[in-house]
Amino acid sequence: MASRRRFLANLMGAHVAAAAAPGLLRAFEFSGSDELAARLAADPLRPQFHLLPAKNWMNDPNGPIYWKGMYHMFFQYNPGAAVWGDMHWAHAVSPDMIHWKHLPVALAPTPGWDDSEGCFTGSAVDDHGTATFLYTGVKSVPPERATLRDGHSDFREVQCLATSNDPQLRTWTKWKTPVIEPPADPLLTGFRDPFLWRDGNTWYLGVGSGIRKQGGRVLLYRSKDLRQWEYLHPLASGKWTERENLNPVDSGEMWECPDFFQLGKKHVLLYSTAGKVAWETGELDRKELIFHPERNGVLDHGAYYAQKTQLDRKANRILWGWIPEKRADSELVRAGWAGSMALPRLLSLDAQGDLEMRVAEVAHSLRGKQLLNLTAKDSVSERATMLRKLRIENLSGELCWTNAAKAFAITMADATGAWWKLKVSSAGPTMTLQVNDKTLEIPAPGGQLHCHLVLDASVAEFFCNDLHVVTSRIYRKPDGPLSVNISESDLPALHNLTAWSIRPISADRLTT
Repeated sequence: MASRRRFLANLMGAHVAAAAAPGLLRAFEFSGSDELAARLAADPLRPQFHLLPAKNWMNDPNGPIYWKGMYHMFFQYNPGAAVWGDMHWAHAVSPDMIHWKHLPVALAPTPGWDDSEGCFTGSAVDDHGTATFLYTGVKSVPPERATLRDGHSDFREVQCLATSNDPQLRTWTKWKTPVIEPPADPLLTGFRDPFLWRDGNTWYLGVGSGIRKQGGRVLLYRSKDLRQWEYLHPLASGKWTERENLNPVDSGEMWECPDFFQLGKKHVLLYSTAGKVAWETGELDRKELIFHPERNGVLDHGAYYAQKTQLDRKANRILWGWIPEKRADSELVRAGWAGSMALPRLLSLDAQGDLEMRVAEVAHSLRGKQLLNLTAKDSVSERATMLRKLRIENLSGELCWTNAAKAFAITMADATGAWWKLKVSSAGPTMTLQVNDKTLEIPAPGGQLHCHLVLDASVAEFFCNDLHVVTSRIYRKPDGPLSVNISESDLPALHNLTAWSIRPISADRLTT
């Protein structure tokens, strides 16, 4: 799993590197010139309909909120480089969670304050008509005072507050002092990424944390006004992997980016740790305020991290996530951009209480021409003929298909070879799905596999039965359009397949 804080020894954030290596800083800076814009717009690996900044680095979604008829997305952003560092909150707005316009940066570090080294991840809420951020501020401190010690930084993490009375949420006023300080525990492994919910007149806030050699946890706080907080206890806890690691997130000793909410008759806990993004569903003891999980799984088996949810205008629970890069920082610097937001996913529960995920229906507005509509009425020879004619141009398309739950394979390929592929094999009560380089076992459904693939340049989001998701990154420059290949022996197992072209959300891949 890609780290949110990847630093190479000589690739520090621009605000740190400036004094020590001005030449290196200049190599990272991008002036917004016509040459850069043209290069980014022509990059075939840069997504066309996923949200990403006009240039440079992005990571976690922050504080998504539906406000006065518009969707606002904030996200971690480095304004000076295509690698992690100098964390700001970028801001984009949309009428539909699909078509975005970039607005000025919402939050920036304040020199001398507790967020002087970065405005890290947080949440946005409606406080009786006032838009309010709760976010993690960090500053460098001596190691004995640090809460984030990952081998690259010694940061003290505190929870900060900012408010906005601007109807468009363009301007924000920070509360000068932190509203929550970290516990004075030498075994504490982190203290960041707050989420909130309200019960009547009481606010509850959870913070991602953990205890050395015990495991990750969510620390729970309570407040009447979002400013004075009372610590209660851990809302939920986990176990560490018992494998030593300098970074406690990698060892399961710290949970990042937790989220907690009611969905149907259950509660859902999301968090990232030990190389996975996890979900748990279960019961919240409303008296003791402790979460008791009953079912669990992996949110996405691929390039996906820092999950965050919101309610849409119809009160549906929408999941967002960061799609990190899988290439070296030196390649990101050359490209001039890094990271994108996943498409919005609608969450629900199945009859067993497992978490279901599907691309939000509003994304159908991106569909252009229907390229193929293969049905069970078509003969095997007709299916083969139609598939031979199918072409996906510009690495931009969507496929939905259903196949029998048995051995099956489908490949998307350009003139050079396979671009994206799925191989399904069956063995007793389980099935194995191999999606590019990722392999996962799922319970054998005993009938059909319903599959959905959205392809956008170097990003491919794949859903199976609304329960199993794999997001892939593919960096080979394309050699012509993509064809869809299924062997003649597998064609009888293909029940249907529909394909569409997808319209970009801007004319120049800059999503502005």
